[in-house]
Amino acid sequence: MKREEERNRRGDNKVKILRYGFPREQQTLPNHFYFTDFERHVAEIATFHLDKLLGFRRAMPVTGRTLNMTSEIYQLAEGNLLKTFFVSPVGNTCFHGQCSYYCDTGHAICGNPNTLEGSFAAFLPAREMASRKVWRHPWRRSYHKRKKAQWETDSNYCSLVKEIPPYDEGRRLLDLMDMSVLDFLSGNMDRHHYETFKIFGNDTFTLHLDHGRGFGRPYHDETSILAPLLQCCMIRQSTLKVLLKYHNSPQRLSAVMRQSMAKDPVAPVLWEPHLSALDRRIGLILQAVRDCLNRSEHYEQVIQERDESNKQ
Repeated sequence: MKREEERNRRGDNKVKILRYGFPREQQTLPNHFYFTDFERHVAEIATFHLDKLLGFRRAMPVTGRTLNMTSEIYQLAEGNLLKTFFVSPVGNTCFHGQCSYYCDTGHAICGNPNTLEGSFAAFLPAREMASRKVWRHPWRRSYHKRKKAQWETDSNYCSLVKEIPPYDEGRRLLDLMDMSVLDFLSGNMDRHHYETFKIFGNDTFTLHLDHGRGFGRPYHDETSILAPLLQCCMIRQSTLKVLLKYHNSPQRLSAVMRQSMAKDPVAPVLWEPHLSALDRRIGLILQAVRDCLNRSEHYEQVIQERDESNKQ
């Protein structure tokens, strides 16, 4: 799955496009690793709505849209990009662009016959305007067929993380708890790095980016995604309140998500089983918090009211 960048000719606005590649009901193939899974344009759209409804608001705005490849891409293309357009054997308009990997005829982007559905994500400000720092996620997976990451074998891993800046104080560790909640609800195992704005130093929020590999397995709950919360046994109080609200309210998260996404240009965005999975997974998160409370001597060690130092 390739991402394409489009510049608005009337200005300098950019969007990141993830094109349609698979039907909404296409699940992750059983023999695929998390790092070889498809990227889904609907996952980017749905996670933007999920991030907003959870009260995080750390994901860039994303919307679905159907492009006319002839009038909106081909007629505006120039130079080398223009040369990559062709008509497939069944009469569909296709192009593959130029990049380091998979930009060839065998991996072309094709319309049906010349329309293309995709997700359009707003770009972050240019790095010259708002420079960002890329951080390796402490609970990053090994991205290897046979090897495991340290957190998968070390029961005291969270204690090690808490000793390392910026996780030894401030809000950062709680932000990673929020991120694990978001990823678990969507089923996104592909969380290897994250970014923050440099101007605020370590006293800033994490950006929620790159969710294309979410919403792939509606009937499977990958609890390893919750490893930060499970191993550290901590959650932000405001996040817990939101989860309890959706769990106890007559209007569950699935219904609110369905309503939120209903006006997207490519609605319905998600296959219904993915919406049902959201409600089921909230219950699993809350059970994990209950287990932590049962093991802890102090309530405030589990449910954090303030972004204070995590040092004991």
